[in-house]
Amino acid sequence: MQFSIPPTPPFPALQARIDGKTKPAGSLGQLERLALQIGQVQRSLTPTLGQAHLLVFAGDHGAARAGVSAYPQEVTWQMVENFLAGGAAINVFSRQNGLQLQVIDAGVAHDFGVRAGLVDAKIAFGTNNFIEQAAMSDDDCQAAMTRGAAIARQLADQGCRVIAFGEMGIGNTAAAALLTHQFTGTPLADCVGRGTGLDTAGLARKQALLAQAAGRAALSPDAPALRVLAEFGGFEIAMISGAMLAAAERGMLLLIDGFIVTSALLAATAIAPAIGDYCVFCHRSAEPGHRAQLRALHGEPLLDLGLCLGEGTGAALAWPLVRAAAAFVNEMASFASAGVSEQL
Repeated sequence: MQFSIPPTPPFPALQARIDGKTKPAGSLGQLERLALQIGQVQRSLTPTLGQAHLLVFAGDHGAARAGVSAYPQEVTWQMVENFLAGGAAINVFSRQNGLQLQVIDAGVAHDFGVRAGLVDAKIAFGTNNFIEQAAMSDDDCQAAMTRGAAIARQLADQGCRVIAFGEMGIGNTAAAALLTHQFTGTPLADCVGRGTGLDTAGLARKQALLAQAAGRAALSPDAPALRVLAEFGGFEIAMISGAMLAAAERGMLLLIDGFIVTSALLAATAIAPAIGDYCVFCHRSAEPGHRAQLRALHGEPLLDLGLCLGEGTGAALAWPLVRAAAAFVNEMASFASAGVSEQL
């Protein structure tokens, strides 16, 4: 896939506007850097965020039946039902913080039928078991990315300027670990965590199975992003990558959640490196592999709450901080307008 994503340009006029607010220079810390980033993405001295959308992409992984998760695969579709009923953590946080939540079936191993609140973008009923073969064909991976891109472009056409990303898929921390290992060169053992709550024996089994998968694929360090995604990814991860790329291409701000969403960003970054300029890293996940991802992407998260739930919960919780960064640029008085003396 081809995407044209330009780096965001320097914006000295906005930096001067931020520095001229009634505060010591830099005293709002990371919020000041975030405000500058938002203005750079929008090419505006008065950035407006509007209604943000949070997209939760759901998909199943064939490797889940091999024992890489503490939960059975059926939990994926059951949690999608929970999302649709409004009862999950992401529903609560989205309602609390005014995010428009949308659930996308990228490849759940369940037939939901036509359902209010559910976007049917299903590629197939779950991926293959990547321990034994590639998770998906190149064509299916491409199709997932294309459908994700179409969803993001449709939102852009409707005037959306901010997209937050979440996911659901039993086994997807295993996929994210393999993607992180491949894209960052981090030792696989340092990318593998307990996921949904594996005990010590379960973690050892997961590490052994993922080492087997990596050995089977035997990808070179410079393997194309599409090939890496097809070998180890999930339909939801590939769809998120496509949506991220299209959103950045349309000049939208991207709110990046935790470990799985950031694995999709690693793939997107390999395709279009400038996408990082459009990304707000919302939180630091408790999954060990997320540290490796953030190092590789030079990400500075807004929150560090020990979260590892997924669903986009970290992005939803960080959204008020993003709004605060834009608000102080637009609403806070300057030294000149307030008649306050500046530093000598």
